[in-house]
Amino acid sequence: MAIIGKLIQRSTAIGFKRISRSRADYKQQLAALRKNIDAAKKTSFGVSYQFNALLAKNDLVSRFQQVVPITDYECFEKEWLREAINGKKDQIWPGRIKYFALSSGTTGAPSKRIPVSTEMIRSFQRVSLRQFSILHDLNLTDSFYSAKMLAVGGSTKLKKINQHYEGDLSGILKKHASLIAAPFTKPNKKITRLKDWKEKLPMMVKEAPKWDIGMMAGIPSWCILLLEEIVSHYKLNSIHDIWPNFQVYVHGGVFMAPFEERLNKVCQKPIVLLDTYLASEGYFAYQTNPRNKGMTMLMNNSIFFEFVPFNTQYFTPNGELIDKHRAYTISEVKAGVDYAMVITTNAGLWRYMLGDLVQFIDTTTHEMKISGRIKQFLSICGEHLSLDNINQAILNVCTAHQISISEFTIFADQKAFQHCWYLGCDQVVNTDQLIEQIDHVLQSLNDDYAYVRKHNMAIPKAKVLPNSVFYNYLESIGKLGAQNKIPRVLNNEQSTDWINYLNANGYL
Repeated sequence: MAIIGKLIQRSTAIGFKRISRSRADYKQQLAALRKNIDAAKKTSFGVSYQFNALLAKNDLVSRFQQVVPITDYECFEKEWLREAINGKKDQIWPGRIKYFALSSGTTGAPSKRIPVSTEMIRSFQRVSLRQFSILHDLNLTDSFYSAKMLAVGGSTKLKKINQHYEGDLSGILKKHASLIAAPFTKPNKKITRLKDWKEKLPMMVKEAPKWDIGMMAGIPSWCILLLEEIVSHYKLNSIHDIWPNFQVYVHGGVFMAPFEERLNKVCQKPIVLLDTYLASEGYFAYQTNPRNKGMTMLMNNSIFFEFVPFNTQYFTPNGELIDKHRAYTISEVKAGVDYAMVITTNAGLWRYMLGDLVQFIDTTTHEMKISGRIKQFLSICGEHLSLDNINQAILNVCTAHQISISEFTIFADQKAFQHCWYLGCDQVVNTDQLIEQIDHVLQSLNDDYAYVRKHNMAIPKAKVLPNSVFYNYLESIGKLGAQNKIPRVLNNEQSTDWINYLNANGYL
């Protein structure tokens, strides 16, 4: 394995040099759009929107935006995707879509079926190799390259329905993974196929001492819970007692900062944290260096990006899009502005609005961060409280009180004209002091919030709960583990279910 480790180390160096020489620019975005339109010009979607005529235009982007409307999952599924799911060939992408990834449905909707084409799978594979090559710049120890990678994801077991397979994206990608990579990844096939987290977790804990893990990847909620369980079960001082080469954690899905204290408690050595922006719809960005503030957009990964400013000119107070055609390209965005991201992919998603809000940190290097969700913000009377504001307030109170709040959820009580916070913390805390400080920080971050708090809205109310309550709730709705997560802001239906669960189990 030492020889193989050296070969891997050398390949990352070669890949890093190649990436360092290449510069991403807007021309790559134009090429991605043209290539996708050209590939789909004979599909039902391409014929309907006259892709052949579009390709003859010099102003391809503006014509594309004028002709093809921005859509969301519900509209696209009804008008175009449903027939592709039912097996129709050449509907949104050439041929028949053989795989559909089931999204986690964090905003309350049932699982969505996202098309995954052969071309998209190859795109994922290329990006994964590119991302692996950046390890060369991290000055990792030689022993790291002989260690394994632990992927904590969803079930790799796919379900065949008529002419297609569906399941977690991780299962689809695993099916197409190279046999060469198999010996370097954990857990084994028997464990990865499991859907039940309560069955999968103890099996991973049992196998943990047999593994030599250098890098871990997955959503913080479940990865850190796994580390805590291993340390507790074997009565270790830290995870490094059995995984001395554990040096890198590639995370995504939720804001990492609230989980860092829990991670540090189970680690004896520093861990390099690398953020990723990966979804069922595609691989969009990753952090190229832990010193960077954000993630770098992948300009040449066969995805064309557009951005709609998240303000009253473009969206209603309920988060509905006003104009389905206007959007900015990546060459037109400004730093520090919240944008709803729109994608056109090589799996047949056309001007598809993800629901994520992003903010650019540096428009020259295309460095960005996820700042929230279109539907996950609070605004009873114009306070426009974003997920970014909420995350910053949580971080502030954790630092001030030297506590860890990694799980939390919030909703707006329309009748009481009040925000309701539910904070996950396993330490003894003064709830009144916490919410007073959160309220104070939010007023300093958000002028609209400060105004309505002064004139209209009562101070938020808060309830501190053990972290286990949040995981038990996910289990009660069949979403424990893997790719699932607690919505940070609950809508009316979700908040009703949440309160009913807390009442039924004696937490209120």
